[in-house]
Amino acid sequence: MRFLPAQDHITAGVVGLGYVGSCIAATLADNGIPVIGVDADTSLVQELSAGRCRISETGLPDLISRWAGTPRLRVTTDCAAISAADVVIVTVGTPIRDDGSLMDLQLKSACDDLSRHLRPGQLLIFKSTVPAGMTRELVVPLLERSGMTCGKDFGLAFCPERLSEGNALKELRSFPIVVGGWCPDSGAAAAAFWEMSLGVEVIRCHSLETAEMVKLADNWWIDHNIAMANELAKVCATLDVDVLEVISAANSIKKGHGSVNILLPSVGVGGSCLTKDPWMVWRSARDRGLDLRTIPAAREVNDGMPGYTFGLIVEELAKLGSTAAGSKVAVLGLAFKNNTGDLRATPTLPVITALREAGAEVALFDPLVDGDEAEKTFGLRPSSSIEEAVRDARCVAVLAWHKQFEDLDLAELRQQVAESCALIDGRAYFPREIIARLRGLGFSYRGIGR
Repeated sequence: MRFLPAQDHITAGVVGLGYVGSCIAATLADNGIPVIGVDADTSLVQELSAGRCRISETGLPDLISRWAGTPRLRVTTDCAAISAADVVIVTVGTPIRDDGSLMDLQLKSACDDLSRHLRPGQLLIFKSTVPAGMTRELVVPLLERSGMTCGKDFGLAFCPERLSEGNALKELRSFPIVVGGWCPDSGAAAAAFWEMSLGVEVIRCHSLETAEMVKLADNWWIDHNIAMANELAKVCATLDVDVLEVISAANSIKKGHGSVNILLPSVGVGGSCLTKDPWMVWRSARDRGLDLRTIPAAREVNDGMPGYTFGLIVEELAKLGSTAAGSKVAVLGLAFKNNTGDLRATPTLPVITALREAGAEVALFDPLVDGDEAEKTFGLRPSSSIEEAVRDARCVAVLAWHKQFEDLDLAELRQQVAESCALIDGRAYFPREIIARLRGLGFSYRGIGR
């Protein structure tokens, strides 16, 4: 097949060894594909070469430790090494500015480097999220500075990244992969590569732009859905109705080819995708003379949830005869999502900031978050244990509920906190029996829409 050598001779290159790139590189290596990883971050490359992984993702540290430094997974800062790869996967970061426009420095830099080291016959697969049209308008002209022609001398496809943190390795081996090729040969080669290397279903799109839009549409939908769930939670709170009971019953009805699927409310939306991708669509549409009105509305709702959660903490403290000023508040779970250690755009930051500005004594604990990273983000050093964090607390705010918390002894927790203590459930989704037990132990309980 054009742009793809025989299955037993394929070497893959991965440019950008952040969250997505590391997961892809480690999975391909584990599946028997020799991988050359390239990143400009010298300290990251040194860590990976030594088999160490700074990313908290289920199973990833084990794979990095197993394959790094072997012929299956070699990492370097030298982009020239990519010439030895048959398939080059680009996973560099694509952040946005405040106005929604793409900060394309990393993408341009990667393309400039690749243009100097491309060789005929290579297949390039871009997974970095971009506005629809960007691969054709920006990426291809930069690559063709090599003197080669896209679709003739080298192949190119766009395959959006659609992994969710905490489940990435499992999803890489099971989720369908979307492929949009520059030309039929490029699309066919990219599809064949994913089918061979991961054994997953491939969905072929008719153009690069279609594939680019798929990722944006996915996260646009998720952000809207969560915004609805958050506003539903606010309504339920005014009616003394449990929003989780409403959602469970509402989701039982079939609609179209699936079912109603309302997601869950929470302290807020974070991470590098849901907070960015909808704005990327909005800006792209505006540049084409189209005003999208639902994206700003959903973003405003979700960005407002940390403030709403702070308000719940203040209300519950008031019921106990206290104010935020002078009260100790223990925050358990700092990451933007359950079962990850990722602090990027975490909604816990504005909650903690508001508490400190209100005069609260704030203690932090998260078993998955690096202590230095937490101190850099929040300006506070996390406690070394849950017991230390909650000792004498007037409020325990659970803002991310990791598996490591599931064995928490609630009776013992009650002995550590202040005589009167509120428990705020920002993302634990405790079932009714646990809530009843918490109240039986003397906690006042308050959840998002509960």
